[in-house]
Amino acid sequence: MKYQVDVDGAVRLVEIKRDGVTIDGTLVDVDVVAVGATDRFSVLLDGRSHAVVAQRRGPGDWRLQAGGHEYSASVVDEAAARALALSGGVAGSARARALKAPMPGLVVKVEVGPGDLVEAGQGLVIVEAMKMENELKALTGGRVARVAVQAGDAVEKDQVLMEFEQESGE
Repeated sequence: MKYQVDVDGAVRLVEIKRDGVTIDGTLVDVDVVAVGATDRFSVLLDGRSHAVVAQRRGPGDWRLQAGGHEYSASVVDEAAARALALSGGVAGSARARALKAPMPGLVVKVEVGPGDLVEAGQGLVIVEAMKMENELKALTGGRVARVAVQAGDAVEKDQVLMEFEQESGE
């Protein structure tokens, strides 16, 4: 499995294989052990031990504490990272601020409205392009701030279809 991991803006490609783990193509020695039934982990990375607290905030969205520092992390699999790029998400982040049209087309249906809470994988907008209906889905959970289109609207590639509220502190 391949994952795009963004820790406070530093994006890395992590691949988990049968014979090991690579980070940006470099093989690393990794061992992770949960400490009881808590959010604490013992991480051995290339021979160095790290105590990590990992708190899940939502699908692919984590708050990490290690070495006296706190980090925000997002993790998306390779397919979701491609979808994020097509939908106009923020590069290197699973937390898209806007959903953009991946290609020119016609809005068939808008499935959510301003103020709606959405979950990862939930349908947001259906756009018809080249006689095919494409359902654009949320990559992560969040709240819809604004819907910029309605059924029947023609849209251009990269046109903003909807925007999402930013998390506090961002």
